[in-house]
Amino acid sequence: MKFAEFHAGQVIEAGPYELTEDELLAFARQWDPQWFHVDKEAAGQGRHGGLIASGWQTCGIAMRLAVDKALAGSESFASPGLAYVKWRHPVRAGDRIWLKATVIETRRSGSKPGLGILRWRWQLHTHHGHEVLDLEATSLFDLGAAGGADGPSDPRTPETPR
Repeated sequence: MKFAEFHAGQVIEAGPYELTEDELLAFARQWDPQWFHVDKEAAGQGRHGGLIASGWQTCGIAMRLAVDKALAGSESFASPGLAYVKWRHPVRAGDRIWLKATVIETRRSGSKPGLGILRWRWQLHTHHGHEVLDLEATSLFDLGAAGGADGPSDPRTPETPR
């Protein structure tokens, strides 16, 4: 989607994405090797009653869904960060996950011509109806030097080689 297609109050839905146990374990072993993410037997005796995905993996899934549905082919080029991130409920292998992204605000920067700013709330839900992630993200869009909507959609255009 292009920046001009986003508007306050808009709801964008994507998914489902089904998390496999192999993916859960591979991510956790590399990036978040806490026992409740990597040790099936110990996790079964823990508070969650089994393996749970890393919260960082759920953020990655949300990002993938947002890119596939809204950001691929857009003028998006960066994010200055998140206002908050909350992991509401554990994600488990076999969960099917959907993204609901609600646009809070779109605006053009008053101090940086050609910069579009999108604030949006991402919520992930499982097929069980559990909200597993809630975050507010800001995405930046390159709208071109004149501030129009005709800026580059891919930062690797001939005008800005990598």
